[in-house]
Amino acid sequence: MSKEYRIRAMKETDYDGLKALWMTIKGFGIRSIDDSRDGVMRFLARNPGTSVVAVNDADEIVGGILCGHDGRRGCLYHVCVREDYRRLGIGKAMVVYCMNALKSEKINKVSLIAFTKNDVGNAFWNCIGWTKREDLNYYDFTLNEENITAFNK
Repeated sequence: MSKEYRIRAMKETDYDGLKALWMTIKGFGIRSIDDSRDGVMRFLARNPGTSVVAVNDADEIVGGILCGHDGRRGCLYHVCVREDYRRLGIGKAMVVYCMNALKSEKINKVSLIAFTKNDVGNAFWNCIGWTKREDLNYYDFTLNEENITAFNK
């Protein structure tokens, strides 16, 4: 099987392939509302051109990042690469794509959240030069209790 791939901007029509990829990732948390088709379409409409997918020769999605910003700070969500396509530079290429898209929109800083138990993800972020913050606490508040996170097994 060829491991060729290309990186491109995410399109609305990528949702089914992207969700199928998410469902294969062990420990991946999927929110019932935010990660629904409607939720992702809202995100892409608010952040056109900043999210990315990697596709193989068969046009299957083998990687993806939801990337957006609030006008001040960028954020990466759901960074993932299909297991049999890892260690080929896809993750880094997608991150570079997102960083360039954010820079073109005058965004100067980017953040992300990685679960502490996500050993593969945390090793990746450390390897490509991201800094783990030790000087702050991360808080969140749930506005909609129906937006449940389910974790893949």
